[in-house]
Amino acid sequence: MPVYERHVFVCTRGEWCPSVDGDGLGVHAALKSAVRAADLSGRVRVNHSGCFSQCGNGPMAVVYPDGIWYAALTPADATEIVESHLLGGRPVDRLRYDP
Repeated sequence: MPVYERHVFVCTRGEWCPSVDGDGLGVHAALKSAVRAADLSGRVRVNHSGCFSQCGNGPMAVVYPDGIWYAALTPADATEIVESHLLGGRPVDRLRYDP
């Protein structure tokens, strides 16, 4: 089993995110698909996460070890995150979470 360069956690559980904030499951699926399409499966892992305790800002994702948090995501954002951040090393500023 590989040691991943980056790990992406997507909030898909809790009471708020799945029912109020949007399509966390869709964001998770789109990120997994975009990672596969970019041939990053052995380098980047995408996982479901429990609640991030940031209700009202989701769907959310966090990329480790970078410590970059993304908020208000849609499945359409997945390709940009993969291409810019995971491949290019440039976080997507317009999607970054700013508490």
